[in-house]
Amino acid sequence: MAGLTASTPQPTGVTVHQQSRVLEIGFADGSDFRIPFELMRVYSPSAEVKGHGPGQEVLQTGKRDVVVVALEPVGNYAVLPTFSDGHNTGIYSWDYLHFLGSQQAELWKQYEERLAAAGMSRDAQMNAPAGSACSSH
Repeated sequence: MAGLTASTPQPTGVTVHQQSRVLEIGFADGSDFRIPFELMRVYSPSAEVKGHGPGQEVLQTGKRDVVVVALEPVGNYAVLPTFSDGHNTGIYSWDYLHFLGSQQAELWKQYEERLAAAGMSRDAQMNAPAGSACSSH
């Protein structure tokens, strides 16, 4: 089945915490993560954020207060969150959520470096680029 291998981390529990704006996810390997919604949103695996190839990534800003308003299962290998800003095209596999949780410190650092290099802040509002309608495949 797509997305599952013998080494795929298997979740033991997933909880959406609206007030603290984190996704809590535990895995069978004993790891347990609290992934901020903002981190999930800025590192969405969607084509809208990642682009359709290297160098096409879209720096996300203004996502500090984003919340997950819905979380739907995708088969038995992933979840599809809907964020309060309307974003709902990123499918988060168990592997990807484990990666986000285990690499949070490095991912935050990279995000802050990208923001600094672009002269942007986390709270800057996103401008929709012309022709930004992008379908995820």
